[in-house]
Amino acid sequence: MSSLTSEQLDHFETFGFLAVDEVFDPAEVIDPVMDEYAGVLDTLAGELHAQGVISDTYDDLPFAERVCKVYVESQKVHAQYFDFSLPQKGITADTPFWAGPAVFNALTNPSLLDTVESFIGPEIYSNPVQHVRVKVPESIAPRDADGNVIYGATPFHQDSGVINASADDTDMLTVWFPLMDTDAENGCLQVIPGSHRGEVLTHCSSVQGLAIPSSILPGEDIARAVPLPAGGCLFLHRKTIHGALPNLSERIRWSFDLRYHPPGQPTGREAFPGFIARSRQDPDAVLSDAARWRRMWLDARAALADQPDPEYNRWSLDDEACA
Repeated sequence: MSSLTSEQLDHFETFGFLAVDEVFDPAEVIDPVMDEYAGVLDTLAGELHAQGVISDTYDDLPFAERVCKVYVESQKVHAQYFDFSLPQKGITADTPFWAGPAVFNALTNPSLLDTVESFIGPEIYSNPVQHVRVKVPESIAPRDADGNVIYGATPFHQDSGVINASADDTDMLTVWFPLMDTDAENGCLQVIPGSHRGEVLTHCSSVQGLAIPSSILPGEDIARAVPLPAGGCLFLHRKTIHGALPNLSERIRWSFDLRYHPPGQPTGREAFPGFIARSRQDPDAVLSDAARWRRMWLDARAALADQPDPEYNRWSLDDEACA
């Protein structure tokens, strides 16, 4: 898909989200990512086996079954090992992350950027607030001491609410897409239509991260699940309230969560590296080198290692809404 229709853009303007079933070719974007992550999982399984954490590397299994075996036997979620961003706290010189060429090619896929251009124009910056999420079925997922799924359903939040206030006026677009068909059973996203017209609401700490407390959450009764096929994308306004349903299936749920905005606007997480993904005004400024992108993250990790954690949470635990 190269551009969106006026009807699609009107839908986004009215409801704060737009689901598009065919944005890019899964064989071109997703298959290489899956192949790359199979190698990442192979390394992880080898390390855990060498440490005696798991009894087998399960190298005869496909990715989905293998990652479930690794998570279940280790009783740990290894999300950071796969992520193409750094954590917000406790960065060390060897904090794991993955910034491979297939991931970079997905972030800069021309068909994806063509569609992003329909929302924010031809000057496109890839924001560093980005994640890959591999969620195993909740029936087998590792749990904390209180019995809570460690990496389960994502509570309702706004993307503007989980970054610094410096980016409140940034024309930030969230792009969420699954690497395999996703539905309500295995934990697709759900959105509250029209919620982008309100303010950035108070967010409080929860088991699954920052969340809008139920006492001030508007429109939960009209939340809409948004299933998507592989190759499709869900586009979200920065203030649209959304979350993810629990994975109640026997399948994994595997997704990318990306953000884009015009260059020069605050990212809301300035300690992490973003880059210009497209520019007609200055084509030479576009980053096209996946190895250089990886080096940018390595440099950020080195700069942040064992330093005081930057402040990413604007909210106070003492807010009355969090009581």
